[in-house]
Amino acid sequence: MSELRLMAVHAHPDDESSKGAATMARYADEGVRVKVVTLTGGERGDILNPAMDLPEVHGRIHEIRIDEMARAAEILGVEQHWLGFVDSGLPEGDPLPPLPEGCFALEPLEVPTEALVRVIREFRPHVMTTYDENGGYPHPDHIKCHQVSVAAYEAAADHMLYPDAGEPWSVSKLYYNHGFLRQRMQVLQDEFAKNGEEGPFAKWLEKWDPDDDLLTKRVTTRVECAKYFAQRDDALLAHATQIDPNSFFFTTPMEWQQRLWPTEEFELARSRVPVILPETDLFAGIEGHDG
Repeated sequence: MSELRLMAVHAHPDDESSKGAATMARYADEGVRVKVVTLTGGERGDILNPAMDLPEVHGRIHEIRIDEMARAAEILGVEQHWLGFVDSGLPEGDPLPPLPEGCFALEPLEVPTEALVRVIREFRPHVMTTYDENGGYPHPDHIKCHQVSVAAYEAAADHMLYPDAGEPWSVSKLYYNHGFLRQRMQVLQDEFAKNGEEGPFAKWLEKWDPDDDLLTKRVTTRVECAKYFAQRDDALLAHATQIDPNSFFFTTPMEWQQRLWPTEEFELARSRVPVILPETDLFAGIEGHDG
């Protein structure tokens, strides 16, 4: 096999830099072709960085987010494709307001599925990554991203489905990202305490059920990528409208992160090749790959 290919499917620009980004940067650095498919333009994302909360930004949020995504992709060394659907926003309130007309979450499943199948058949990835059935967190676009990714993984291989969307292609493996693990936050929080400092994760950990142990219940694959954590952070900071450089995300010293938790975690959700779990490599078991 002359070339390995990885496709990461995400709901919004910036998701690719906060979920599995160091893994993508590692594989890109090792010569794997990596493509991020961004399902929506992030048009309804809030401006979360006070420094970017400016009148000239509010009127151009869509164009600015396109520029931010291009910069993040460049930093990570990956290709990127917009699928072209409209951000649904995160509905808030009780009861929740209806989703806006024409948004991604309200699209009939087959519409974005066919669009993603077309990209899969063109790029022909050996591995895909996406979110679990809860979307990683229950944003309507993340849940829809999961549904579309799973449907497209299955459909891309079936010559009976979407016959006008290119030659069928069987993706060997499909993974879910599992970036927000209680155990990781606890380890880092404990390190702050050990150094006589107040860690940034106390509130998160208070709300977390200790029995909700994704690491042993769901994680199958841990990819060593500590060398690329700084690249991940730079890519995340490229999304300047969305990411506050003073947020808790950047308060943990890089040396602690690299020493205490040098991996990113995934769950093997589907495989068309024989596997031995646990794994340390998304391409394990794929013919022609010796890693």
